Amino acid sequence: MKISGIQKVTLVDYPGKVATTLFTAGCNFRCPFCHNAGLVEMSDSDINIEEILSYFDKRKGVITAVCVSGGEPTLHHDLPDFISKLKAKGLLVKLDTNGTNLPMLKHLVDNNLIDYIAMDIKNSPDKYPLTSGSNTFDNLDEVVEYIMSCGVDYEFRTTLVDQHHTRQDMESIGQLIRGAKKYYLQKFEDSGNCLSDNLQAINHDTAQEFVAILRKYIPNTQLRGY
Repeated sequence: MKISGIQKVTLVDYPGKVATTLFTAGCNFRCPFCHNAGLVEMSDSDINIEEILSYFDKRKGVITAVCVSGGEPTLHHDLPDFISKLKAKGLLVKLDTNGTNLPMLKHLVDNNLIDYIAMDIKNSPDKYPLTSGSNTFDNLDEVVEYIMSCGVDYEFRTTLVDQHHTRQDMESIGQLIRGAKKYYLQKFEDSGNCLSDNLQAINHDTAQEFVAILRKYIPNTQLRGY
């Protein structure tokens, strides 16, 4: 299990909780707007797991939840073992995922290892290869359906980029996740470390138009970061 980054305290990553966010190394997508581009490749630089666990012991009663993000955490075969250690400390666990490893996701849910799932919807299904840099997500519909029905609290979210997202894309995404519990449209922020240059955020007015389109399908659609 390679943890390549840590945000020791966050009030926004886990809804309603004081949390720590851990960033795993390695991803099977190459999203041009990824703000964690330094985590895409597997890194030789990782944080000692025992140091992380010790940190939670010291912050017991203050930190009540952990967000496991990336990269793509589900690429790590030892993810369940690591999360088991977090759960043993009484911590709630949120998983940030692109959804491509459904067997791993099912294993985590079946073993009561995660309390919240945040799945990125990169774009409309037909534009996934362009937006994710990958042609290997043939069961997107199945993953969405599973998350919506598995009994674990969840959200879907999309980072809006002017060069990649249109009104028609919002219609297609709405049809894909129709009836979802929560959907967030996130403002793109150029970290200076994206995989592509010169990307721009969608402006607030257009984002509001997107929300209006999506609320036909997902009433609880909200902006995040605008």
